[in-house]
Amino acid sequence: MSPVPAGVRIQRATPADLGALEPLFHGYLRFYGKPIDEARVRAFLAARIGNGESVVYLARDEASGDALGFVQLYPAFASLSQARSWVLNDLFVAESARRAGVAHALLAAAADFARGEGAAGLVLETTRDNAPARALYRAAGWHEDDTQWYSLSLA
Repeated sequence: MSPVPAGVRIQRATPADLGALEPLFHGYLRFYGKPIDEARVRAFLAARIGNGESVVYLARDEASGDALGFVQLYPAFASLSQARSWVLNDLFVAESARRAGVAHALLAAAADFARGEGAAGLVLETTRDNAPARALYRAAGWHEDDTQWYSLSLA
């Protein structure tokens, strides 16, 4: 596990953390060029966390309580291993907290959680041109596969 940077606390988010999580999620959406509908974001996050449909870890500055970053995991199952796996769907760190070990600590928290749940593994995808993210994942021990992802937009 990567050590948590001094002055940073990683905790599992609850519905009480929505106010801190929302601005980070807005930053995540901006990064991907997606529109921000504040009411929709709040409802989406509240439903995922409140219904136990996702697991979110939140990094906070211990002194100020400011939210620095988050990681969101969704449950899945791996047929080949006949075991649960987790999809690391979202990872975002506020620009002011980047390159300080926050992303590594969030990745480690995600891995510790999945391991504790007896999961077979964690999977994620990112765009091939997202060099900073790819370097982060490799540095954190993730392996790039040569498989090709396909997507079908239903919206």
